[in-house]
Amino acid sequence: MFSGIIEGMARVTAIERDLDNVHLTLACPFAGELKVDQSVAHNGVCLTVVSLGEGTYTVTAMRETLERSNLGLLRVGDEVNVERSMQMNGRLDGHIVQGHVDQTATCIDVEDQEGSHQYTFQYEANREMVSHGYFTVDKGSVTVNGVSLTVCRPTEDTFQVCIIPYTYEHTNFHAIVPGTVVNIEFDIIGKYLARMQNLLS
Repeated sequence: MFSGIIEGMARVTAIERDLDNVHLTLACPFAGELKVDQSVAHNGVCLTVVSLGEGTYTVTAMRETLERSNLGLLRVGDEVNVERSMQMNGRLDGHIVQGHVDQTATCIDVEDQEGSHQYTFQYEANREMVSHGYFTVDKGSVTVNGVSLTVCRPTEDTFQVCIIPYTYEHTNFHAIVPGTVVNIEFDIIGKYLARMQNLLS
């Protein structure tokens, strides 16, 4: 379980393909504190640490993960938003994030608002996906590349988020431009409500 509050950025140092799996080796400030079997969210995707190196660690992404996320697009040198799992005795500063990315979205616009940045993202949407809770609501929560954000001006298949300078500088949002593919996780509460409505209808 995560909160969507990014701890830092990890840089991809190696990529190894093994059948349908991809092993990603990354370097980040807290790499030396990790242990094998720990969970770390990468651009919002929960992955298990499988080995440790000198200032690096390795995680494995399987086919399902690669198909639903942007991890398969990563290249050596890319920056990834990372967050370790939430501590039960801490504050929930973001929102409840599972680390189970639902799908990708594409940035279609970035607007500089004299200090902050407004991003517009578009994602695949249809009636079946909505019935599973894959949608956004105004002032609701959404996770973009692992960052807990508040939704603005949602439509059937788009939504906007506003990024303050701190988030812009300390996450990979500074590298997002029109055409960039990001990971999104919709609010788990909305998914449960959608599921309950389907069962009761």
